[in-house]
Amino acid sequence: MSYDEVMARVQEAATRSGRSPGEITVVAVSKTMTLSDIEGVYRLGHRDFGENRAGEMAEKAANLPTDIRWHFVGSLQSNKVRGVRGVVSLLHSMDRRSLAKAWMKGSGLPPPVLAQVNVGNEPQKSGLSPGEVAGELTWMEGLGLEVRGLMAIPPIPSHPEDSREHFRSLRLLRDELRLAHPTLTELSMGMSDDFEIAIEEGASIIRVGRAIFGPRNTTGE
Repeated sequence: MSYDEVMARVQEAATRSGRSPGEITVVAVSKTMTLSDIEGVYRLGHRDFGENRAGEMAEKAANLPTDIRWHFVGSLQSNKVRGVRGVVSLLHSMDRRSLAKAWMKGSGLPPPVLAQVNVGNEPQKSGLSPGEVAGELTWMEGLGLEVRGLMAIPPIPSHPEDSREHFRSLRLLRDELRLAHPTLTELSMGMSDDFEIAIEEGASIIRVGRAIFGPRNTTGE
């Protein structure tokens, strides 16, 4: 696949589900990619890029155009917050109180976040269980965090359609929580193998790496 094909398929999936393609933010996940790789996609007009390692993101941000909107999409250690907080537009992986407290430290208001939900209840994955999200949202907002929505990484699907039930459950959870938390508008879900299903189920942000950039550089795997 290529960047142009990904964007065409985003448009088709949005149209198919009665949505405007403009409602969907495509985060080009550039982890392990070189500055040249990112610049190539940037020159096509793309501005949203995602990283999952604090040091790698900081180095890239320092050497790439300042109008890039950086998204941190991986698990974040509390002791790495300082290097991420001043760079990102959105943190996708807010998953615990210790991270929330660390995110609030520093001058000014921190960037907005998404609460990560472990929709598949997989013990090896980070994220809040669906049943504890409501209480944790109230606590995080009380701390002063701007929580804009939910993020999930479902179990690896054998077929893209396998992800649908997880995407749907995240959307239904967001819709239920939004009654008490009106700022909860975003749904970050869907990657290279299943982003079209995610769009059909209501994703407002998709995280696409391999389908845009090709195979990862092995140094970052």
